[in-house]
Amino acid sequence: MTRRQSQERTRHALLDAAAEAFFDDRWAKASLNALSATAGVTKQTLLRNFGSKDGLLMQAVMRGAKQVRDQRWSTPTDDVAGAVENLLEHYEAWGERSIRIGAWQTNRPAALAVLSRAARQIHYEWVDHAFARWLEPLDGEAHTNLRAGLIALCDVQTWWILSHHLGLPRAQVHTILLEQIERLLRAPAQAATGSS
Repeated sequence: MTRRQSQERTRHALLDAAAEAFFDDRWAKASLNALSATAGVTKQTLLRNFGSKDGLLMQAVMRGAKQVRDQRWSTPTDDVAGAVENLLEHYEAWGERSIRIGAWQTNRPAALAVLSRAARQIHYEWVDHAFARWLEPLDGEAHTNLRAGLIALCDVQTWWILSHHLGLPRAQVHTILLEQIERLLRAPAQAATGSS
């Protein structure tokens, strides 16, 4: 392994340790020594790479946001089933963390509220991206209503209710979301022609 590869592995180990502590609600109590030990390095290595505990957290959050955006924006833009598959893959990997991030909108420090709002904005932008073919031809109330319905159907809370509260298997969750999204996408055309 080259020196560069070793340094990159160290950085990723520290970022993983930070993300784990942060999302397990241990961040406030996690010491630099504990974080570096989890990553298998020294405190000095952590400081050399990130400057401070806050610097480490900021880089961990930025890495997570990039990973989410890369995965979500790989969705097809003309295939509803593919968009649902992309969504489920994302929530299976990030859903529990997404639920926690969503809860930070209220009664949390301002920095966490900002992160929560940013995560929600990414979701809105993903809906605009994944369903652009159906949204772009619409304007006014028709556009607003379709976009709002898609945001709600594709939200992590909807996935959580179906997969965790109701305990439905993945294939059934996929079918339910696909059917409801397709029904919603047909609604503007049906309204325009007066059909039901």
